[in-house]
Amino acid sequence: MTTTPDFRPTHVVPRDGMPAWEAPDPARPTVPLDALLPVRLVERLGDWGHVLCANGWSAWVDGRLLLAVPQEPPAAGQPLARTADPRPLLARVEEALDRYRQAVDELTDGRLDGESFHGRTRGVRVGIVVDGEAVWLYEAEHERWVYCDGTRLSTYATPEPPAAAGPEPPAGARPEPTQVVGATGPEPTQVVGDVGHDPTRLVTGPGDG
Repeated sequence: MTTTPDFRPTHVVPRDGMPAWEAPDPARPTVPLDALLPVRLVERLGDWGHVLCANGWSAWVDGRLLLAVPQEPPAAGQPLARTADPRPLLARVEEALDRYRQAVDELTDGRLDGESFHGRTRGVRVGIVVDGEAVWLYEAEHERWVYCDGTRLSTYATPEPPAAAGPEPPAGARPEPTQVVGATGPEPTQVVGDVGHDPTRLVTGPGDG
């Protein structure tokens, strides 16, 4: 077995092993992963996790079942890694929710009429989903949902198209687009709830059910 240079696992497979898929699609199963196999989690897509094995083979699994490997602290003298800090966004979510709560209290107490309540809450958008170590936050400034693993943020869903990354590849060389479906695989986490604004939606490609 060939080992990928500098492979550093982030998780291990549960002791009973786990099923795997070629893509985040329960209709495309592949070889199951062995018990306690070290893997590196390279991507999260809802409840799905894209893992890389030491021999370079990769697969999609139910990311909720992976067991995290404790990471060593940075060595003395090395600079700390700079990542997007989720705390400022959490503070803005709290502020927006507090403004909405105050407006609801005034409306309930009769100190605010319906028209004034609408004007007060217009444009207030907030959303958060917490599931164990996973957190999804709505960032109203950029109108996108971001995923947080407890220490850093990454874009989860956004209405903006991806930025151009270079020349367009030949039609035959384009990778198959990732499909997010339900069925018997891990059920994708449902993101709910901004106030007065439709939540961002993941739109499937042509031919999807």
